[in-house]
Amino acid sequence: MALFEYFPNYVWNLSLAIALESGGQIGELIDMSAPIRDRAAQGDDIGTAEFLAQWVKMADKLASLAKEDENKGRAFSAAAKLQRAALYLLTAERMQGHGHPGREDTFARAQNCFRRAMALGQENCQHVEIPVEGGVMPALYVRAPEAGPRPTVVYCNGLDSCKELLWWTRLPHALAKRGISTLCVDQPGTGEALRLQGLPATHESERWASKAVDWLAQQPDVDPKRIGMTGISLGGYFAPRAVAFEPRFASGAVWGANHNWAEVQQKRLKREGENPVPHYWAHVRWVFGAKDMDEFLSKASGMHLNGVLERIKVPFLVMHGEKDRQIALDYAHQSYAQLVNSPRRELKVCTDREGGVEHAGADNLTFARDYIADWFAETLGGHTA
Repeated sequence: MALFEYFPNYVWNLSLAIALESGGQIGELIDMSAPIRDRAAQGDDIGTAEFLAQWVKMADKLASLAKEDENKGRAFSAAAKLQRAALYLLTAERMQGHGHPGREDTFARAQNCFRRAMALGQENCQHVEIPVEGGVMPALYVRAPEAGPRPTVVYCNGLDSCKELLWWTRLPHALAKRGISTLCVDQPGTGEALRLQGLPATHESERWASKAVDWLAQQPDVDPKRIGMTGISLGGYFAPRAVAFEPRFASGAVWGANHNWAEVQQKRLKREGENPVPHYWAHVRWVFGAKDMDEFLSKASGMHLNGVLERIKVPFLVMHGEKDRQIALDYAHQSYAQLVNSPRRELKVCTDREGGVEHAGADNLTFARDYIADWFAETLGGHTA
């Protein structure tokens, strides 16, 4: 496998790989990980408190160095360090179980570091809030540089990601280069929406995705007839479901074909396949606002796309890694086969030749990122050169 396998278990390696692909520095990653390497051998869940301590320590150092840069008027240098501090804090927070000591403070500090980094670095990244049922959906709005109303892509999280990690995939940057804006959302069940407002996930993703379209339609720099949607990991369920039930979407794509997540849960109960985070069953109950396993499994029972994809009547891309250890490749073939009414459907499997063979490109984000950006350029009226 191409995944950077420093730890003796997949779940910890996945976090390390995500951090590396999101802009983490290899030397810093090794410095944080070396003291806890043996703890990972004891399982996914044991040792996550030590993981938090080591990664927070590095983030503290970077924040201190960034402050020294600021004091010298070196804002761009400070911003680069604060970005990595935010990344390490979010990675460490993602590894903790719901309610674990330090989790809330770590997330708050990560948000502060990220927003300060965006301001100091003069990044093309605006924090916005979109009204949804029960609260607001925080989002990062990345504008394409072209004048006039532009095509825009709504980009949603998976089970355990956040809008900042979406931004760090650099898909918004690739889209902006092609004349397309991006709205990275913390939909209910993820990021700020879950942690700060307690908004749980719903299998009916069109309920919040339609609110994103409403908001975009009110923006003078958005062409409301050229709005697309994509999602990464479990977003590979949320995005096609939304495109199927929200007719204003003009194109769609998935980065990981999460065709039947309900079935995946039954496989995980039998210990088939890999989990994305430690403390998995407590995590999913928190995400869905379920009091126990029975309630979670009931809520998850609607998380499949059978009988849904036939409703999609716009161009749609299915992107999947050939060696995905979380979501089997067969689900990508199922999604493609059911897109019978799409006027332009495509299945692209990432192989060893290109890279990106692991779940949602954790081993190499570049190929799928550029392919998806080109797809939207071609189907929403952007440009590829």
